[in-house]
Amino acid sequence: MLVTQTQMFRFALVVVLLIVGVVDPVPALEADGQESWAFVEEGDIQTSRKPIEIPAVDPLFFIDGQLCRHLRRMLQDRSGNLWFGTNNYDIMCYNGDSLRYFPAADGVGKGRVTGILEDEEGKVWFGTYSGLTMFDGQNFTTLAVDDKVNNNEIWSLTRSRDGTFRIGTMQGVSRFDGRTFTSFDVPKAAVEDPTIILAPDRVPAILEDSRGNVWFAFDGFGITKWDGESFTFLTTESGLPDNNVCDLMEDSRGDIWIGTMFGGLCRYDGETFTNFTEEGLIDGVEVGGLYEDSRGRVWFAVENHGVYCCDGDHFKQYYKDHDLPTNGILCIMEDNTGRMWFGGWGGLFRLIVDKFVSVTREGPWE
Repeated sequence: MLVTQTQMFRFALVVVLLIVGVVDPVPALEADGQESWAFVEEGDIQTSRKPIEIPAVDPLFFIDGQLCRHLRRMLQDRSGNLWFGTNNYDIMCYNGDSLRYFPAADGVGKGRVTGILEDEEGKVWFGTYSGLTMFDGQNFTTLAVDDKVNNNEIWSLTRSRDGTFRIGTMQGVSRFDGRTFTSFDVPKAAVEDPTIILAPDRVPAILEDSRGNVWFAFDGFGITKWDGESFTFLTTESGLPDNNVCDLMEDSRGDIWIGTMFGGLCRYDGETFTNFTEEGLIDGVEVGGLYEDSRGRVWFAVENHGVYCCDGDHFKQYYKDHDLPTNGILCIMEDNTGRMWFGGWGGLFRLIVDKFVSVTREGPWE
């Protein structure tokens, strides 16, 4: 059978949309007689009426026995609960005894989860495809981003020192003070012939650093930095390896780590960019999942090249030789006992004695 150029283009477009999470790979199947878990309080299990959705086999990302097809974000809250944000299963939570799924029927925003954080009161917040979801310890509530400029498709979520949320959407940045959403106008750098993946105003990453500066990554327009009074720009013209920034992280030394789509990884000390990809210290160009552990080591993922751990000036790669069964890790986290968790295409994984293990309902959790 001959494949036309149009068919090839459509296939490539679907793959890209799957990767960024705009569409789900295949429709879900419902299993009769099974129930999805809802909130559990003091050991009493309450279940919703909606049957749990069992995914059909996805030839691109499915791993037998896994919890979900795409896992994008993770957080351990102050009570020790492990929260997981997915593309297909909304929100999952492991409370130390069992795993529970929280679907839209429980008040969770529909679609992919692209941000999770906990506030000072212990409330857990989730950036979703359809708004900002809050869990107050008993119930979920989803709020629409109604600032009349941005839409509900959240791509990044941070919380400032004053308690204000900064929310990156497909159409720019919104601020939320706990009551009201307000559009926050962030200018983009002047970039000639930008490579835009989804939308020119999409903000895939936001970071507030230890000095109070706020960094906004744009789709194809590099980084806009705000010091509270004025904006400055970082692009390839100033040393950034690529204008498509995926991820931002400040380490314990105050340096900013920048993962990009097409230019690899760099570190910025406020004056100079150190390009680790250009120096040949890592393979691949699409970098995300930046995370610093309790020992000061920086972890990150590179699509099709596994996971790296940077300990000082030494980079260690974990991939096929370490039994990593996926080529796309999206998020990395260390829990309060020092266990390392990795989420991405194919689900949830643990690194145990230098080998990756796929996590199922049965674990390993401990």
